[in-house]
Amino acid sequence: MQAEKLKLLVIDALEDIKAEDIQILDVTEMTDVTDIMIIATGKSSRQVKALANEVVMQAKAAGIQPLGVEGESVGDWALVDLGDVITHIMTPQTRLTYNLEKLWSVPETSEQVSADKE
Repeated sequence: MQAEKLKLLVIDALEDIKAEDIQILDVTEMTDVTDIMIIATGKSSRQVKALANEVVMQAKAAGIQPLGVEGESVGDWALVDLGDVITHIMTPQTRLTYNLEKLWSVPETSEQVSADKE
């Protein structure tokens, strides 16, 4: 699956379970590990786990086997590696602490997904 289609699949999965502050970072110029990094917030550890599970379930339903899933048992920070797209889902405090947007952001190529989709 192309990175753009995979990105949309992940965003849909996150929005289905009401993720907050979804950020998409194009990191193609910064690393060979992945093309797109998606960062989202879950209100609680329970929601972080549910969001990660939903991303995994929707990826599998589309015929994509995740390369790895980390942290879903604890729930403060879950990572779902789909190859071209890596998704980080964190509680608000964990997201604030690690500030991945600042670490990975390329301002002119990052975008935010609006909660008010038309």
